[in-house]
Amino acid sequence: MSRISSMCVPMMLILFVGYALYKKVNVYDAFIEGAKEGVKTVVSIFAPILAILVAVNMLKGSGAMDIFTAIVTPFARLISFPAEMVPFALLRPISGSGSLAMATDIFKTCGTDSFVGRAVSTLMGSTETTFYTLSVYFGAVKIKNMRHSVKCALIADIVGIFVSVAVCRLVFG
Repeated sequence: MSRISSMCVPMMLILFVGYALYKKVNVYDAFIEGAKEGVKTVVSIFAPILAILVAVNMLKGSGAMDIFTAIVTPFARLISFPAEMVPFALLRPISGSGSLAMATDIFKTCGTDSFVGRAVSTLMGSTETTFYTLSVYFGAVKIKNMRHSVKCALIADIVGIFVSVAVCRLVFG
């Protein structure tokens, strides 16, 4: 199996180049043109990504995330939402790497096969890093007015958060 896996990428490259040659496309020029467009995209989305990273670090560094978690945790307990997941659920729409690091901490403290570990895994797969994704996609096409996109995406995240816990309760007890 590992031999097949290691051959997939080279075989795909050979297939793409072979097909391009068959269609009489100048592969090198097409590659250079694509690379130029890629660099333009990177430059256009750099500022929104930087803004998200700065905001996440400010939230963590200022203690605002801890304060908000302390406020929300009692309400989470009332609806049987695991208290260990509250900071993760708050961070997930903002930062993928931050929520992954937090998930790793939860796995270390609670265990991967615990209810909280399984619920965090389900939540990770059920939600999106909303602000990062919206800033990248809207920044790439230079749309400044997101209209209802943020509201709809956050509603979907909230639904994903609660449904992931509910599904884990149904499946794992």
